[in-house]
Amino acid sequence: MRSFRSILKYSPVKPVSYSKHVLGSIDKPYRSTTSHARPVKPPSQLLHKTAVVSACASLLAATIYIGLSNARTAHAESPPNNNNQPQSQLFRLEEVRKHGRDAEEKWITKGNKVYNITDWIPGHPGGEVILRAVGGPVDQYWNIFTIHKKQEVYDILDSFYIGEVHPQDLVDGRVPVEQLADPFKNDPKRDERLIVHSARPFNAETPGEGLNSFITPDDLFYVRQHMWVPDVHEKTHKLVIELPNGDEKEYSLGDLKDKFKEASITATLQCSGNRRKHMTHEARSTNGLQWEGGAISNAEWTGVRLRDILKDAGVQIDDLPSEVKHVQFEGAEAYGASIPIEKAVDQFGDVLLAYKMNGQPLAPDHGYPLRLLAPGNVAARSVKWVTRVRLSDEESTSQWQRRDYKCFGPNIGSSQVDWDSAPAIQETPVQSAITSLRDVTPHSADDSKLLQVYGLEEDSIAVEGYSYAGGGRKIIRVDVSADDGRTWHQAELLPDDGKGAKAWAWTRWRWVLPRQQAGRCFVVKAVDEAYNTQPGEYEPNYNFRGNLTSSWHRVGYRTKTG
Repeated sequence: MRSFRSILKYSPVKPVSYSKHVLGSIDKPYRSTTSHARPVKPPSQLLHKTAVVSACASLLAATIYIGLSNARTAHAESPPNNNNQPQSQLFRLEEVRKHGRDAEEKWITKGNKVYNITDWIPGHPGGEVILRAVGGPVDQYWNIFTIHKKQEVYDILDSFYIGEVHPQDLVDGRVPVEQLADPFKNDPKRDERLIVHSARPFNAETPGEGLNSFITPDDLFYVRQHMWVPDVHEKTHKLVIELPNGDEKEYSLGDLKDKFKEASITATLQCSGNRRKHMTHEARSTNGLQWEGGAISNAEWTGVRLRDILKDAGVQIDDLPSEVKHVQFEGAEAYGASIPIEKAVDQFGDVLLAYKMNGQPLAPDHGYPLRLLAPGNVAARSVKWVTRVRLSDEESTSQWQRRDYKCFGPNIGSSQVDWDSAPAIQETPVQSAITSLRDVTPHSADDSKLLQVYGLEEDSIAVEGYSYAGGGRKIIRVDVSADDGRTWHQAELLPDDGKGAKAWAWTRWRWVLPRQQAGRCFVVKAVDEAYNTQPGEYEPNYNFRGNLTSSWHRVGYRTKTG
């Protein structure tokens, strides 16, 4: 029996570069404590600075966008020069450290320069993430969030310049490395079987063995990080509910567990970029991590219903104020997203604040100690390490709500896109993929049992995979072809024990056929209960971000006589 790797080696079609399993692997792909306060500027300059800060907020709506993989990010040639600055004041690093998170005035260093960014913080689109850097160097965060590397941003930063790091604190002309805090120091150890796309932030997809079971093991569940794993703890973690009138109510994790009825649902989480590499391969280049088919996993989640908490906090969930349209969520590492209020309070929507995954406390990579779970929606809405829930008349203003997770027409490129012209992705379309394609023979005891189930006694091929539809829509049919779509057959939908008001979990499927009936290319497509199905080609559905790739999944196969 040939290995699956050898089957694909001789494929006449253009299969994605799979390894070990069909979905494959990535190609290793203010108040100063001294007299050095910020300079006082005349009113006209202060008004100008206010305008600059406001412009900064608009300009940096993409501040937290992490320019990974093929992301097309404009970089400035050089940081701003300060040739026109008056003679610079010199600051010792010890003085800079006094202007940290708890100080009235907050300073940072960038390179060898010192900036007083107190006035910048309220308009910073990245929220409080910038407070991680105050009192020290911002360089490591600047490198993570490459959207900063634009001349306009350097110019804005330059307006907050107050001086230079004292030469006595420099090593080889630079701020010493030991002064640079590592934001990823709390990241956990990960399973070596995960298919890694980036290490910092960590992003990795589920390997084939994790995709071939209904419940994905915790350590093989795909990981999507936009930043680092924050240092949070169950005993001190707090959740704040912010009402439309500004009132707030705070809950500890103990409060949630003691006060509200526990619920468990089985739900699939899928990254909007799942199968992006397939679109790149079959259509054109796309921006973002080049996920194959493993940016999707399934688990049982346990927690308390969001609608119950909102009701306890004083929200009239059955008679909502007309101005409340969205529920925004903020994570401890500054990630933000939102879902429509109708989804949040729907008694059949199963939106949870979850603290368990597959019966165990959440792993750090998956939101320990508390995360949102919005089943049926793209995973980007299920905010991890959630600290704040806000009822609002508008959706989250974060980069990930207003820009990243949207789709545009195949004629629109990154240079001409109008981000406000498309809605944020919420529910996802029908999806399916082949995760296993293997030869089976009656000469093997295990294979013989499988063949008996399907009434076969000859050498055959077993094809398996997943199918899924957003919005809780049930998969009613999976069509499979062994000849590149010329003829079709229906796969067996495998039983599962999913929990929830709707079909939030994927449906596993299997098809076994005599080997002599196999052509050179296997294809799969799924159909949901609303009779939505997948498009056949990639180009008509191309979008430069490569989001929601869901065209027919093709896998090449070479017969022994072919």
